[in-house]
Parts: sequence; C-alpha cells; structure tokens
Amino acid sequence: MKLNELHDNPGATKRRMRVARGPGSGKGKMGGRGIKGQKSRSGVAIKGYEGGQMPLYMRLPKRGFNKPNRKEFAVVNLGLIQKFIDAGKIDVSSEITEDALLASGLVRRKLDGVRVLGKGEFTAKATISVTGASQGAIEMVEKAGGSLRVTTAAAAE
Repeated sequence: MKLNELHDNPGATKRRMRVARGPGSGKGKMGGRGIKGQKSRSGVAIKGYEGGQMPLYMRLPKRGFNKPNRKEFAVVNLGLIQKFIDAGKIDVSSEITEDALLASGLVRRKLDGVRVLGKGEFTAKATISVTGASQGAIEMVEKAGGSLRVTTAAAAE
C-alpha cells in the first residue's frame, strides 16, 4: 500500500454545496434565497422581529430579581472531604480551614468563602472552620465526633 493509494470508504465524505455558483450547481441564480424580500438580502438580523408589532419577549412581564452584590460560595460536600482525608490529601490532626481545602485541591477558588453541605458519608473526627455550612453538615460532623465552626454568622442559614 502506498500513500497515493489511500482513500476513504465510499460514501464517508460528501462534498459541500457551493451556493450561487451558476445554474448547473442546482443552487444558482438566487442561491436558494427565493425572490426579493428582506430575507433575500444580506445583513438581515430578524430574530424576534414581528413586523413592527411588539415582540413576544417584550409583551411578557418581567419576573424575578438577581441581587447584583450576592455572595457566591465555593460548595463542598462532606463526602468529598472524607474522600480527601482517606487519600491523605487533607490532614485531620490539624484544623481543616478554607486554605487547607484550597491547598489540597478540593476547592479551586474561595470566592466569598467555602460552604460545606452534608451530602455523603463522614466518619473522620475533624475540626472544620469555614465561612458557611448547612445544618445537616454541622450535625454530621458532630455525630462523627468532630466540630464544624462557621466563621461568619451571616453566611450560615
């Protein structure tokens, strides 16, 4: 077999349609755009335009509100912390802080702080200190014999 003998399977590749390249191409003259009208011209951006009538997206009422200065937390589940403890990436003998979670690679960036949620199994007797935690997470850590301290009162709901 030589390089010049290589070819793809029959029907594997299809040649692209060359639009508006003469009558023999099957898409010549007006290039499949029909006759006259706005859509036959170039530079048309119709999207939600309804011929001057108020578009549907503007007729419907606005709902909801996104607080511009809302706090955004890096979320960590207890099950993942346990997994990292078992793997030896987090040291249980010292206090587990946000910086320790960051150094272990469990949290990519702190944002406005780290919030711990109670998903998964947690058995390590650990002292955890974070910005926020769910009630279930606090109960799970205390049940395992450790303690979970929330540094800011406003962050914990």
